[in-house]
Amino acid sequence: MNRSSLRRTGAAGAALLALTLGLAACGDDADSSGSAADDTTTSSAPAPADDPTTEAAMDDAGADVFGPACDAIPQDGKGSFNGMVTDPVATAASNNPLLTTLVSAVTAVPGLADTLNAAPALTVFAPTDDAFAKIPEKDLQAVLADQATLTAVLSHHVVGEQLDPTAVVGEHDTLNGDTVTVDGDTEAGLTVDGGTANVICGNIPTKNATVYVIDSVLMPTK
Repeated sequence: MNRSSLRRTGAAGAALLALTLGLAACGDDADSSGSAADDTTTSSAPAPADDPTTEAAMDDAGADVFGPACDAIPQDGKGSFNGMVTDPVATAASNNPLLTTLVSAVTAVPGLADTLNAAPALTVFAPTDDAFAKIPEKDLQAVLADQATLTAVLSHHVVGEQLDPTAVVGEHDTLNGDTVTVDGDTEAGLTVDGGTANVICGNIPTKNATVYVIDSVLMPTK
């Protein structure tokens, strides 16, 4: 990693953190009503058919994932596909054993985890622990200690909309104000930023995001 190049991202990263806080303004309300047809008390209202956290949806959360490392995701518990779909993205990642370094990096930036959790819809390219391990330790520690630079790096991994495996192919604006490019398909494999990283498990659903686990850390261009 070129440390001087990373330091140039500082100002953009600081501005970005303020920008992304705007994503937290998201609201949702629901109104339901009903009336009794007779005096019986044994009937009950059915669960909404489009509720993404119904038991049926949770039981099938991993149905559309793809990639050679999907079998490394826990089979049960909060870090599993069925567990992650019930939580917003930062919380879901914190329960996944492949993403501990990423979670540590996110929590090193005050408020960033809350911002990601509050966003209405995101696509996140999530580097594994092994991806971070490719970075020389001295360089990694320097980035983790510089919040502005770290914010720019992390925000380059996030797109402000949910993209399925077809829609994710192409060029997209990131929360860092630069772009990320995805090539390929689910059969041949997806690569990110000109082959910098490979998607090793993609289309993982969380409550507010679609996650693509990648094998290298992406570098911002601004």
